[in-house]
Amino acid sequence: MTCGIECIDKWLTKAFYRLGLVVAKHPGYFLMVPVFLTAICITGFQRVKFEIDPEYLFSPEQGPGKTERAIVESHFKMNYSSLFNPTRITRPGRFGRVIVIPKRGDTMLSVEIWKELRILDDIIRNASITWGPENTVYKYDDICARWIDQCFPNDILNLDYVMNDVVNGSLKLTFPIMFNPVTWDAHTFPVYFGGTEVDEDGLITRVPALQLVYFITADTKAQDERGSVWEEAFLNVVGKAEDSGRFSYISTARFGSRTLDIELENNTRTVVPYFSSAFILMAVFSVVTCMMTDWVRSKPLLGLMGNVSAAMATIAAFGFAVYVGIPFIGINFVSPFLMCSIGIDDTFVMLAAWRRTPVTMDVPERLARTLSDAAVSITITSVTDIVSFCIGKFSPFPAIQIFCLYSGFAVCFIFIWHLTFFSACMAIAGYAEHNNRHSITCVKVKPVSMSDKESWLYRMFCSGGVNPKDPGNPRDNPDNAIMVWCRDSLGWALNQWYIKIMVLLLFAGYLAGALYGTTTIQEGLQRKKLSRPDSYSIEFYERDDFYFREFPYRIQVIISGELDYWDVDVQNEIENLTKTFENSSFISSPLYTESWVRSFVNYVNRNQEELNVTIDTREAFLQTLNDLWLFKPNPFSLDVKFNDDGTKIVASRFMIQAVNISDGNMEKDMVRELRKIAHESPLNVSVFHPYFVFFDQFELVRPTSIQSMVVGGATMMLISFLFIPNVLCSLWVAFSIVSIELGVVGYMALWSVNLDTISMVNLIMCIGFSVDFTAHICYAYMSSGATRPEERVRESLYALGLPIIQGAVSTVLGVSALILAGSYIFMVFFKMIFLVIVFGALHGMILLPVLLSLFGPGACCGGGRQSRKSRRPSSAADDRKSVQKLAGSYNNNGAARGPYCIPHPSLLQQPDFDEADRRYRGGGSAVNKPYAANPRPDKDMGLGTSEDSSESSSSRSQRRRLREAAEDEAQRRKYLDGWRKATGHSMPMMPARPTSYGPPSAANNNDIGYGQRHFGGGVDGYYNGRPTGPGYHGDERSYRNDSRRYH
Repeated sequence: MTCGIECIDKWLTKAFYRLGLVVAKHPGYFLMVPVFLTAICITGFQRVKFEIDPEYLFSPEQGPGKTERAIVESHFKMNYSSLFNPTRITRPGRFGRVIVIPKRGDTMLSVEIWKELRILDDIIRNASITWGPENTVYKYDDICARWIDQCFPNDILNLDYVMNDVVNGSLKLTFPIMFNPVTWDAHTFPVYFGGTEVDEDGLITRVPALQLVYFITADTKAQDERGSVWEEAFLNVVGKAEDSGRFSYISTARFGSRTLDIELENNTRTVVPYFSSAFILMAVFSVVTCMMTDWVRSKPLLGLMGNVSAAMATIAAFGFAVYVGIPFIGINFVSPFLMCSIGIDDTFVMLAAWRRTPVTMDVPERLARTLSDAAVSITITSVTDIVSFCIGKFSPFPAIQIFCLYSGFAVCFIFIWHLTFFSACMAIAGYAEHNNRHSITCVKVKPVSMSDKESWLYRMFCSGGVNPKDPGNPRDNPDNAIMVWCRDSLGWALNQWYIKIMVLLLFAGYLAGALYGTTTIQEGLQRKKLSRPDSYSIEFYERDDFYFREFPYRIQVIISGELDYWDVDVQNEIENLTKTFENSSFISSPLYTESWVRSFVNYVNRNQEELNVTIDTREAFLQTLNDLWLFKPNPFSLDVKFNDDGTKIVASRFMIQAVNISDGNMEKDMVRELRKIAHESPLNVSVFHPYFVFFDQFELVRPTSIQSMVVGGATMMLISFLFIPNVLCSLWVAFSIVSIELGVVGYMALWSVNLDTISMVNLIMCIGFSVDFTAHICYAYMSSGATRPEERVRESLYALGLPIIQGAVSTVLGVSALILAGSYIFMVFFKMIFLVIVFGALHGMILLPVLLSLFGPGACCGGGRQSRKSRRPSSAADDRKSVQKLAGSYNNNGAARGPYCIPHPSLLQQPDFDEADRRYRGGGSAVNKPYAANPRPDKDMGLGTSEDSSESSSSRSQRRRLREAAEDEAQRRKYLDGWRKATGHSMPMMPARPTSYGPPSAANNNDIGYGQRHFGGGVDGYYNGRPTGPGYHGDERSYRNDSRRYH
């Protein structure tokens, strides 16, 4: 690692060290200021602006559909008041729509059904609203969209005049168009009938569904607001009629233009009641996992305050985002669940770092070392999460942009609040621990070793802390069972060759399943998934998709620019363009095409003699066109745009009919093919339908997702390298990100999750989450001083197994409440976060240790004798076994059985805190360091939650290692007699042999005598009344005095 990159680590450590000192000395300020800032930011919610428009949220900002709509509206602006035609709309507008199916039988062709359809029509037309400053009452006929002076007619209802004849077979209905013999209406059946069955002669045999549509004027903002009010009345009256059993022969399903907006809002708000339950669940988990059998060192209240800190930071971040003018959207309600999980992860990191500090150290120094130890860990997780949300900000979809902005602010605020508010809480708890006070009642209690005479209730619920006279008593310093299990059970298993083969085979199966899943993925956000499962709109969507997908979209083809329409070549070019569209597999036959050019030219050519007109010149063409074809009752008058003086045609359009479009993939393919035809035409051609604005997401979701994942993966690898400067580690991180993301994409498809804007925002988040476990387990392995891969695996799992489990469980618990909301949106969040957390934890706990042991450092050479730095701290029981084993090397007479060396952890060097102080203050290194019971508490290997850690050998200079080796040998000889006394045998002097702690040297009686004078022998891992077990660092001040006395 280069010096330039190392300086980031050193600067963070130094800065956090100083912050810890300041916070511990003035905790009150750091408690009150975040609370005060949170209270200020909360006021921002008074200005909150909810955005619920699906078109704005889930369509790309600069999508081609919006460009095409701008082109259409620049030439053919919709007029709802007098020239409304539903096949030529450019925006959905305001409308009510009803799909009716028979309750009895399988066809709508029944006299009784048509009578009830008339009743339904009367109910809708009589639906009234009171609106405006004068409380004017409006019915449908007062505000309907009109063609000339009539409301848009549902003329299909006029079939009731001939329904008796239709039922008895005397009148046949011809598909697709038929003239009513009584009213002379031209019934266009594909507009109203759904799922129509036709015989070989084109006669209708069965009509399983029918729809009625009611359009409202929406030319102005006031009319649009009035129309939205009428829509609510429409939905209410139709719903009441259906729910009350008003109809005996028909079943209705209703829909309005605002249904999608309203249901989206209702859908997202369903998760709000579960905030409290989720917070309680997370609080209970935090309290339980932060508790210990030692009631002084236990930190249940700090676990609770970690939740409070995350909640405060999230509220403050949301209020700040509202203040800066960012609109609020429904999916933002997911963010608090995620933020609490992130906050609890940082809580675990900081508490674990606190437990690694010596209990005899004063609180400011303890907190300073806690923050400096956890600096890289909590910073890298926060930075990766913030960067992943920043990547989402550049998404073309506003819903993703807004969600990522709110979540990014929240992660940033949580980072700051934890360094201030939660650190202050730790300082206060630290003072209580320093005074040996109960972690809940704050009453002074006795340690376990001094409470033997107390009741069992006292020992179980009150005792804790350490005995000041015997701070290293193993009864007061129990091992962590989960950490020991990760090292001794899981680590042992993963080092077995048959387990490694099994893991690799399972990983191959995992990849195969993921790759298969990617081939089955569906794209696009279906309408019904934005509604709750119990919404009335679900029934409508299902009927619409089942019965009305044969002729779903009336598509406009716009030709912009001045053309010589009277020129035969231009006419032929337009005709060829029309036929090219009609030849598409997505477009119906010419029978359903409305082309003013084709119909006008054919009409003139067929009736040339009778009409006695010509269209060979511009003047003649325009004159004949206006006189014969573009009169107002003719819808073709809406398809030609003249310049201001009426001498040139600047734009025109014709209509084509989409056919048999069954799903989102076909919609995407249809739009792509039609745009390709338009692009390849020599004319300036555009195609448009109002839903094309939504279909653009189908085209952009896949490339945007891939681009985001690639950029995010590369960025995460760069960040990991900056904070963990090891190229091999960065490559393993990149491999893990690719593997986890591939697994999430593949298995989300197998779990019925589409690739859409909702899942895309989760994929972006998953990039950051996938780093949390994998980067740190890689760094722990790389940082290990052990040469044998098996020992590196054990050390890594011992250091990080417990925090990985805690982090994974806390995150899953945090989002589990989303299941209760019963919404597709929130279920997608839960499924994908669950997948990334489970896959990330399995990669960190199972796969990466196996792969690193096979392909990591030392895997080729097979390792060798471990150095002093590589040895994992042993438990007190291990110490006793070592002493017994050493005693066993002598016979009953005290004669040595053979040469020996003492590979005991008590000979490891005591952490030199004075040296750290001088390093932070610019001083030199300390010398003459005494020995103590365990190795120095090195920097956290990743998540910062290990009780003991190995220091990376690359962070020490050669000069320092040589100096330590010399000091090791000198101190070893001084402790030799103490070790012999600890065995309980009279051990004669043996010739010294080379050890792993320093160069060969010969021990002498003077050395032994010196050691006997100053170090009393003992057992159970103690010498001179001081502990030698892991987890205790001793009182550095007294050890420094001992050092001066010894030398």
